[in-house]
Amino acid sequence: MPAKETHYPDFSFEAAHCNMGPVIGVDEAGRGPWAGPVTAAAFWINPGKKDQLPHGLTDSKKLSAKSRGLIESELALPSTPHLFAVAHATVAEIDEGGILTATFRAMRRAIEALAGLTGQPAMVLIDGNLIPPDIPYPCQAVIRGDGRVLSIAAASIMAKQERDRIMAALHEDHPHYGWITNAGYGTKAHSDAIAGHGITQHHRRSFAPIKTYLAHASKSNA
Repeated sequence: MPAKETHYPDFSFEAAHCNMGPVIGVDEAGRGPWAGPVTAAAFWINPGKKDQLPHGLTDSKKLSAKSRGLIESELALPSTPHLFAVAHATVAEIDEGGILTATFRAMRRAIEALAGLTGQPAMVLIDGNLIPPDIPYPCQAVIRGDGRVLSIAAASIMAKQERDRIMAALHEDHPHYGWITNAGYGTKAHSDAIAGHGITQHHRRSFAPIKTYLAHASKSNA
């Protein structure tokens, strides 16, 4: 049986628009976890220097932590011809408006920060099937874009790496929950730690597992 062919993202989506101005790719990390912010990144690939992108650049979920770190270090070099921006929406924002609204807010912040460096984008390519409201630039949603579009793949790595660093830092103050390894996702270890130690200010109280814990705790204290 022949080996399964590996498909990597390419520059075709960017190439369709880059003669009209900068094309920005956008992705997020951290919509699903029970704790921590949601993080978005926007990435611009210099069309004339796309051959300088790191080898193996693809969807962050398809990469090991070591590979992500190596690729990120190349993408973030001060001498790189490419540009990026990372932004967040806080736990309070998630609980106030919901995770989708908070994700859109983080995306808008990243896009605006990067547009301040690149100038007005000709196109913003966004991973998924939804476009944040109030983006003042042309936008295109790309389903599974992190595996198809180079700039989105780069954004996915930058967002994932930055959010993982945040959760690792929070782990130092709250080691019971295993955030350095689970990044705030709802693992059994995380669930067991909540049962044993309660929740922190970094937990998303609007998320069902945390709401359930709080409801049970309220009944127990009644």
